Amino acid sequence: MAKAITLLESTRADHRAQGDALLTELLPHTGHAFRLGISGVPGVGKSTFIEALGLHLIAQGHRVAVLAIDPSSTVSGGSILGDKTRMEHLSVHPQAYIRPSPSSGTLGGVAAKTREAMLVCEAAGHDVVIVETVGVGQSETAVAGMTDMFVLLQLPNAGDDLQAIKKGVMELADLVVINKADIDRDAATRAQAQITSALRILGQHGNPEHAHHDASHWHPQVLQLSALKGEGVDAFWQAVTRFRSLQEADGRLASRRRHQALAWMWERIESGLKQAFRQDPAVRALLPQMTNEVEQGTLAASTAARRLLDALKTNGERHA
Repeated sequence: MAKAITLLESTRADHRAQGDALLTELLPHTGHAFRLGISGVPGVGKSTFIEALGLHLIAQGHRVAVLAIDPSSTVSGGSILGDKTRMEHLSVHPQAYIRPSPSSGTLGGVAAKTREAMLVCEAAGHDVVIVETVGVGQSETAVAGMTDMFVLLQLPNAGDDLQAIKKGVMELADLVVINKADIDRDAATRAQAQITSALRILGQHGNPEHAHHDASHWHPQVLQLSALKGEGVDAFWQAVTRFRSLQEADGRLASRRRHQALAWMWERIESGLKQAFRQDPAVRALLPQMTNEVEQGTLAASTAARRLLDALKTNGERHA
């Protein structure tokens, strides 16, 4: 599994061809797992929660895979990949597989090849795949576009009420979990009431054409939990199971996955076009001059971009 994911993460052209062939072979054996996205700010206890949940699920007979995304340095490009060390009991369990991957500059809290890694885990027989995001703020929305359920972890004493309720992330959440509730029960209860109220308001004023939730099928819930003490994990999984049953019963889960597959295709097309643009000889010849003029302030960035795109188009027509 590790070698397969490493192959899929490679940027070498020959490795990409091998990776495509591998995915085609694996595809018939995928799609049977439940995909769970976990997000939350740093320090909320994502790794502790995932370990507690993973061990709980294994005890129930599940096989669990965890794809943990670590932030990459904007200076060195390196990544610590420390999530595995924070899940010391789960990481050594034979029914679990943990794969830390660097975000490598990808926005949205996930790595560029998280979807591919997910398929490898499913083909290997893991029936619950958990994606843990970087946890860097409000851009943690990409994981909602590749999982069956999006869970947002919050702290009971996260500061002022509005800070705890980040609209962009909150309205995507299928379930909100207030972790570390044992630290301050009163604060956790207040946070639960505030977030429940906020979710109700978001549900009432959301655009019906782009509604992520339908109140007649599933209402986003807020739960209290202490991952460190193992309190509330069973209730959490019962809520997840109920969500899954409702989504499968009315075909929403299958529909969600179809939309995600198409979004994935377009995402890879955009990534491929960007790479092809950078590798085009005409673009590479013109790029230093354009870069210099933009830096010096003698050429507008939009004009430089248009000239580079024109160079790509002209070169393409010449070789057509």
